[in-house]
Amino acid sequence: MSKWTANDLPDLTGRTVIVTGANSGIGLATCRALAGVGAHVVLAVRDLDRGRAAAVTVPGSSEVRRLDLADLSSVREFAAGWGDEVSILINNAGIMIVPEGRTADGFERQFGTNHLGHFALTNLLLPRITDRVVTVSSQAHKWDQGRMYLDNPNLTGQYTPARAYAQSKLSNLLFTSELQRRLTRAGSPVRAYAAHPGYAATSLQSHSGSRVMGALMQVGNAVFAQSAESGALPTLYAATQDLPGDSFVGPDGLREMRGAPKLVDRSAAAENVETAARLWDLSEELTGVAFPLTAQNP
Repeated sequence: MSKWTANDLPDLTGRTVIVTGANSGIGLATCRALAGVGAHVVLAVRDLDRGRAAAVTVPGSSEVRRLDLADLSSVREFAAGWGDEVSILINNAGIMIVPEGRTADGFERQFGTNHLGHFALTNLLLPRITDRVVTVSSQAHKWDQGRMYLDNPNLTGQYTPARAYAQSKLSNLLFTSELQRRLTRAGSPVRAYAAHPGYAATSLQSHSGSRVMGALMQVGNAVFAQSAESGALPTLYAATQDLPGDSFVGPDGLREMRGAPKLVDRSAAAENVETAARLWDLSEELTGVAFPLTAQNP
C-alpha cells in the first residue's frame, strides 16, 4: 500500500478552513495544500502585512484576518467577527523555547499562546464548527518527564524555555482529549484531533534568544529536518481523513522525525484523564471561556 501524500487530499470545494499562524512554515504549507483542493482558507495571523504577503502565494480562495493568540481580547474579537460556519479549525500557531515573558493577559508566553489562546479560540468558535478541530502538538510533550504545573502554570521561579514549551505541547494533547470527551457527551458530530510534524525546517526554532541554540537549530534544520510541506502532512491527514476522535497523527519514520502520516502514540501523561479535566477547569478559569455545548449524556 502506498504512503499517503498531499496528492491524496480529497476535494474540499465549499469548505472553509481557519489556520492559525498561517503566514509561514507549516501553517502556510497547510493553507496552500488545502486551498489547492478547493477549500476557502482563512489565514489567522498576528501581522496582517505578513499575512497578506503569504496569502498571495496561496492558490485558490483565501482571506487574511488578524488574530493574536497572546491577547485574549484579540481572540474574542476574531471569534465575534466570525458569522459563518467553519468546517475545520486548525490550531497551528505556536512559539518555541523563547525567553521568559508574559502575554497581554499576564500568562507565561508559551502556555498562554500555544494552549490558552487556542483553548479560548476553539470554544468561542465551536458553535460554528461543523467538522473538526485539529491542534498541532509536538514530540516535546514528552520532555520534562511529562509534567504539568497546574499549581504554577506560569512557572514562576521554575521557568526554563524547554520546560515551558513541553508544558504547552502536553497541554495541546490533554486539551484535545478532553475536548473530544465533551463533544461526545454533548452528542456533537465535531471531532477533535491532534498532530505533530516531526522535525521540520521552519522559523519556529529561531526565537530562543540564544546564539548557541540558534546556531544548533540552523545546523539541524539544514542537515536533519524535512521541509515545511512534509511537516504539514500529519496536519493535512488529521484535517481530512476519517479517523476516530482524539486521534494523534505524526510521521512514520525513525523516532517520528519525518515521513508519511500515521496514527501515533502519546505519552502516558498525555492520556491522564484527571489531569486533562483539571487543565480544562483551570483554562476556563484563566480565560473566562467555557465549553459552549450542553451535555446530552451526562
